[in-house]
Amino acid sequence: MSSERNLVVVGAGIIGVAIAYELQRRGLSVTLVDRDAPGKGASYGNMASIAVTEFMPASRPGIWAQMPKWLLDPEGPVRIRPGYMPRLMPWFLRFLAASRPSKLRELEAAGAVLCRRVYEDLDALLKETGLTQMLTAEGCLSLYADEAEFKADREHIEILERFGLRHEILGGNAIRDLEPAVTTKIGKAVLFPDNRSITDPYRLVTALAERFEALGGKMVQGDVAGFEQGETGVSALRLADGRSLGVEKIVLAAGAFTARLSAMLREHIPLETERGYHTQIMESGISMRHSIIWPARAFMVTPTAGGIRVGGTVEMAGLDAPPDYRRAKILVKRAREALPELKVEGATEWMGHRPALPDTVPVMGPSARRRNVWYATGHGHLGLTYAATTGRLMADLITGVQPPVDMKPYRVDRF
Repeated sequence: MSSERNLVVVGAGIIGVAIAYELQRRGLSVTLVDRDAPGKGASYGNMASIAVTEFMPASRPGIWAQMPKWLLDPEGPVRIRPGYMPRLMPWFLRFLAASRPSKLRELEAAGAVLCRRVYEDLDALLKETGLTQMLTAEGCLSLYADEAEFKADREHIEILERFGLRHEILGGNAIRDLEPAVTTKIGKAVLFPDNRSITDPYRLVTALAERFEALGGKMVQGDVAGFEQGETGVSALRLADGRSLGVEKIVLAAGAFTARLSAMLREHIPLETERGYHTQIMESGISMRHSIIWPARAFMVTPTAGGIRVGGTVEMAGLDAPPDYRRAKILVKRAREALPELKVEGATEWMGHRPALPDTVPVMGPSARRRNVWYATGHGHLGLTYAATTGRLMADLITGVQPPVDMKPYRVDRF
């Protein structure tokens, strides 16, 4: 058993790497563990957006109103595989409970607190690691074909107005002045100038992992098989190949797979995977500066990773079911409605697991059952957005520094 490093972070996606880097930067001795190389999970194919306007709970009334139509549409933005429905029901009941008006306001506030400090933490992280060039200056355009579509999304705009987040409503000509490739069928748009993008989210993770190692951090590739426990909590981490790592403190930040790890410690987290798909197009035939979303069609397009990325959709089918790449093709078809000159040359398809909690607010904080265990998971589609802030807050908690925000809304035992 190796005890050379005694603070272990499990999970080498953007959340785990950001935490490991920040702890190592503060002078701790950290080992980062993952079954894959850094950034090979959900961080590899996310939509590259710093989406500070997208913190609203998924259980809000506007979503409920559209859910029956979505579920009945075979090409709809939400799909639940029928065989998975029985396993999903406990999560779904908690999702329903999160839709109470008083609860929604509480959840909105918890998300807004994090989003308001995103750039304070992200700018500092990128500056100190020499990675400022990875953050673009352009924002995101939300598209609406007509006034009816805009009114259907008015709930979203009203929440942003309540929390003072910047946005600008644009008419047709102004839209195409910003993005000439957008179809003239789009009559209205909202510009979110603070929803900027990362030039390559996978490269951001690997570059940050390199900085972590340069500070003396250690990376171990292996599949976690279990934990050894002593009087003070978890004493060692067991890997599937027989290796064992001594542990003084441990952070479980393995995205959608964190619930499997917490179950080994008899701590239940109602974590599901929202399976998301993307198509990366390297020869698109168009030029884009901004990312775009079309709420009524439920897709996003972002210029990133040297090309154009089309993504979105939610599929509830668990961690083990094979991908259904028809979902990716549906998204491309819809993207071409907004971008009629879009070509699909040199394209690749991908599926990843977003870690989804029923109330849309991440878990960040200590275990309620083990004294030396912390969790950072459930960031949903805001993992990249919240990464630097999560690294800061988790490092504060673990090192005994008072965090700059109240951490009670993010506790693991809130359900």
